[in-house]
This record gives sequence, C-alpha cells and structure tokens, in this order.
Amino acid sequence: MATRRPPPRTRAAPRVRTRRRDSSLRRWWLLLAATVLAALAIAMLGPRDVPPARVRPLSMAAARASNAAVPIMRGRAAAPYRFRGGPATRAQAVDCLATAALYEIGNDALGQRAVMQVILNRVRRPGFPKTICGVVYQGAARATGCQFSFTCDRSFARRPQHSGWARARRHARRALAGAVFAPVGRATHYHADWMVPYWRDTLAKVGRVGPHLFYERRGRSLIARNDTGSP
Repeated sequence: MATRRPPPRTRAAPRVRTRRRDSSLRRWWLLLAATVLAALAIAMLGPRDVPPARVRPLSMAAARASNAAVPIMRGRAAAPYRFRGGPATRAQAVDCLATAALYEIGNDALGQRAVMQVILNRVRRPGFPKTICGVVYQGAARATGCQFSFTCDRSFARRPQHSGWARARRHARRALAGAVFAPVGRATHYHADWMVPYWRDTLAKVGRVGPHLFYERRGRSLIARNDTGSP
C-alpha cells in the first residue's frame, strides 16, 4: 500500500520583516515632516532678506542723500557697437533705441545717449536678450516684469514731440555706427537719484547724467573716484 505524503507546507509571510520595514518607513516620514516644519518655522520667524527700499521707504531727500554717499567708480570704457544687420533690421533697431531713450528720458540729448549706451551694453552681456529690441521690450508681457518702465506703464499713451523723435533717431543711428557715450562706461542699469532700488548695493555706480545714476557689475578693474570724476 502506497504511503500518502502530506501536502507541502506553505511558508508563512515574513511578518517580522514587514513590521520592521513599516516601522522604518514611519520613522522616515516623521523625520521628513519634522524637518519641513522646522524649515518653515525658521523661514517665518527668522530674519528675512528683504530689499532695503521695501523695508524702509525713503523720502526723496533721504534717497538723494543715500545715493550721494555711494562713490562713483571708474571702469573700462565700452567698446564701439557695430550693427551688422540688414536695412530692415537696422531701421527696427533705430526705432527701438529711439523709443526707449525718448520715453525713458525725454528730450534730453545726453540722457538719451546714456540710455542707448545701456541698451547696447546689455545686448553684449550674458543674461540679456541678444537683440536691441529684445533688450528694450524684455519682460513687457509681464505685469511687473518689464526692464524699461515705459513698456508696461502705458506711457505709449503720451505722444512725444516730432522734434524729439528726430533727435533720438539721429543719436540711435550714430550709436549703431560705433559712437560710444563714455560717461556711463559699460553700465547695464540706471535709476533716478530720488529713489533707491533694491539692487543698488549689488552693483557699482559708474556715472551720473543729469538726475540719473548708472551702474555696472562689480569687478577688479573698477577704481573709486568722487562725483567730480577725479581719482
């Protein structure tokens, strides 16, 4: 008579290992949650890196005094800009330069040339669009992201005088032909002297034209000088 073998035993699930794994996962999630909560508490209770102009608004007189206390630095001059596009793109670049200079500064010849130099400096620096019109209208599609205020504050509703347009276009054509406005050097930023923008202290002040102050990135080639321009 054949001996019947008992059916094979099924192995029990490794409950001990499962419990250990679940416990380890719970500890990991609790540690992660505690880390996130601690980071949020530090961010909410600790000191915040808020731009100075937003922490303590300044009056016009206080802003001018603060700006006057920042020394002007002397750096390398900007290289001539040579436009290499065709007639159509050149005409477009002239209009973009003239529009920006006229709406930003008005009919002041020196101020117009200074703004145009800033635009050309930006075209050649990393982090900015590589075309003149691209620089002028950078961020114009965003409500608070425009680089030149006239592109997003409805300034186009004001129609400049015809004589102002003629002068601005003349300066623009000269700038595209290699004319350099030396007083602002290689500046990429500027602001009026009655305000203190949050970025002021991150750049070096390199020039002043009328009520506007001009800045470029800090570098070893910059040398301090006073507001008269002498070392």
